[in-house]
Amino acid sequence: MSKVLTIVGPTASGKSDVGIRLAKLFNGEIINGDSIQVYRQLNIGSAKIKEEEMDGVIHHLLSYVDVGEQYNVKRFQDDARGKIREIEERGHLPIVVGGTGLYIKALLYDYDFVDNPEKLEQYEEEDTNSLYEKLKKIDPSSLEKIHPNNRKRIVRALQIAQSGYLKSHQEEKQKHEMVYDSYVLGLTMEREVLKQRIDLRVDKMFEEGLLEEVTHLNEDYSWSDHGLHGIGYKEFKGYFEGSQSLEETKTLIKTHTRQFAKRQYTWWNHQMDVHWHNVLEDGYSKMEENVRRWLSE
Repeated sequence: MSKVLTIVGPTASGKSDVGIRLAKLFNGEIINGDSIQVYRQLNIGSAKIKEEEMDGVIHHLLSYVDVGEQYNVKRFQDDARGKIREIEERGHLPIVVGGTGLYIKALLYDYDFVDNPEKLEQYEEEDTNSLYEKLKKIDPSSLEKIHPNNRKRIVRALQIAQSGYLKSHQEEKQKHEMVYDSYVLGLTMEREVLKQRIDLRVDKMFEEGLLEEVTHLNEDYSWSDHGLHGIGYKEFKGYFEGSQSLEETKTLIKTHTRQFAKRQYTWWNHQMDVHWHNVLEDGYSKMEENVRRWLSE
């Protein structure tokens, strides 16, 4: 079974820095596991690593598609698994770095997706409750894991069902086992410290020109484009519509980022066996030794 090092954790926890350090130490190449950093035009607001910060380490699936292009977990799974094969063929260690839980779990586990689902347009004019009732008739078992207000997941289940499959049956076929030998390394820190790091990061984004970046995006793309749904971008919609100030926009980004970080911790703890490390308190030696031991097994 192929070995894949995976580095996860909330935003602003230092994943990129740790990824670079371990890639240089263990002859690795990095695969981006962030659903927003995959877009070329989303740089400052996504906290994307700069080329000069990569320190010569090869990065994959970073600035990979345009904002106007549809990119999803199925495409990521296919692309990332292809990159893992390429990296292994070069004799290097694949290192997945990112905070998008579903992307990483779909990559590491035996997730099976239906190709060519029905288009979204047919659902646009129906309200969420109607779609929920429609799904209840077609695939009631799938609703055990879907909240009645989660329109996105309801629509996805309908797409699968109307393509000739049932979401519940797809899940039953999966053993929920890893398809790689992956050491999942999680970065953690005290909540107050993380809060301060998030606030400082958002302030720095504005200093580096986040407003200018989003202004260009507002001119060239639609707020319905998937890439602009990410935190750091979606909060600007009210600003450009004239309903909120720039300072209010900045506050929203900080608040949403902190809330997201909390959800990330919860998600990882429930979904995977994560080996948590507090690099700020414990340093790097224990983390590096654990990775070295895993590689030698």
